[in-house]
Amino acid sequence: MVRVLLADDSLLVRVAVQHILDAEPQIELVGVCEDQPSLLAAVERDRPDLVLTDIRMPPSLRAEGIEIANLLRESHPQIGVIVLSQFREGRYVLSLLEHGSERRGYLLKDRLADPKELVSAVETVAAGGSVIDPAVVDSLVAIRSGRQDSPLERLTPREREILGEVAAGKSNGAIAESFVITKRAVERHIGSIFAKLDLPDETEVSRRVKATLVFLAETEMHAPSV
Repeated sequence: MVRVLLADDSLLVRVAVQHILDAEPQIELVGVCEDQPSLLAAVERDRPDLVLTDIRMPPSLRAEGIEIANLLRESHPQIGVIVLSQFREGRYVLSLLEHGSERRGYLLKDRLADPKELVSAVETVAAGGSVIDPAVVDSLVAIRSGRQDSPLERLTPREREILGEVAAGKSNGAIAESFVITKRAVERHIGSIFAKLDLPDETEVSRRVKATLVFLAETEMHAPSV
């Protein structure tokens, strides 16, 4: 059973999502909120497995959903967060995944037209995975029209495996333990991955996020395509 807490200032969205989730026997909707303060209070009261939140809500109508996700990463890392949004801008996804992609999702509200996509996203994120709307990934990766080669084809099999671990939100130390290699070896592999994916020399966090998005765009980890 996945315990879900919903927050959205739109009555129509709340009713639509509640209708979808109530039809799923493996999902329990434990609360419905309309703004950021009530959502944060409900998290402490109901301790859900996953928060399904609008990207913009009162009081400021700016990016409360992203703020909540980042706050919960520190205070309740075991709680998954899916941000529901009407915005395709990559900056929101980058902010959401800045500290890791594990238990995080970004889904366009258009997906609510297909209940299966929302349910699949809830189950995936609650289980520790990541779901990024493919329409947003396309805008982030910005693959040039007519380009035939995939950036991932430049990677060795081991580098692809390690990129998969990065996309799962694992640290270099955790990746080293998974493959029974040194942390230094992992760092060398990741440096090679960044270079082969043509990622600019930015911060480590930024490049890990962008590498994750490339991986999500071209593997089965991302949400179903339109």
